[in-house]
Amino acid sequence: MSFIRELFQKNASTLLSMLFLSGMPLLGVSLVSYVLYKNPTLLIDLTPGQSVLYFAALSFLMTFALMPTTVAVLVTGFYFGWLGLPGMLAAYALAALIGYQVASSLDHGKMIRFLHHFPKADAVMEELKNDSWQLILLTRISPVTPFALMTFVLAVMGVDRKRFLVASVVGMLPRSLFFYWLGTKGQDIFALLKNPDTGTAGKLLFLALIAVSLFGLYFLFNRAIKRVLSKKLPNEQ
Repeated sequence: MSFIRELFQKNASTLLSMLFLSGMPLLGVSLVSYVLYKNPTLLIDLTPGQSVLYFAALSFLMTFALMPTTVAVLVTGFYFGWLGLPGMLAAYALAALIGYQVASSLDHGKMIRFLHHFPKADAVMEELKNDSWQLILLTRISPVTPFALMTFVLAVMGVDRKRFLVASVVGMLPRSLFFYWLGTKGQDIFALLKNPDTGTAGKLLFLALIAVSLFGLYFLFNRAIKRVLSKKLPNEQ
């Protein structure tokens, strides 16, 4: 009980931010659907300058979980077609970078310093950081992993920023390309947002990506724990 109390006392801003990012996607989907319902032609025939503003706004919305990445990809694919894919990837990378910076600024390393009081947990965290490339890829590849929340968690862990950015973009590509393709094939944006018709092959891919993410993360955590248990920590000597 004292552990939980100390955790909240010393990491209140970090934990509240994570809670905020967990609950915002549902509100974001509702907001996007409402705006597009009221202005169905809003994103049609945008000028180059307006397109830049759209992708900049998209970065902001994804950064703060006001638009789930899957919804952003579907909407962009529907309105922009394949010409919008480079802008979508740039917006995603920018959102990841901004989210990393915001999380680092809010946390200031407090969570890591708190874990120093618990040598085994701290050691597991260090082992996971050593495997950060695989860790980032596996958290990004799953279609159900919240983008903004995982950005925050990975930043708080202190993973290398450049590795975080590259692995995030690479990890998101499989599911992003698939949902972007769905967006380009959609006939009605509201039906697409409510229930993307992925078909049998799409559902299998969806489940396969989730399975790869879950089993991969289980393997990484299990290996990290085994490495820690095989070592003698300083305060145990």
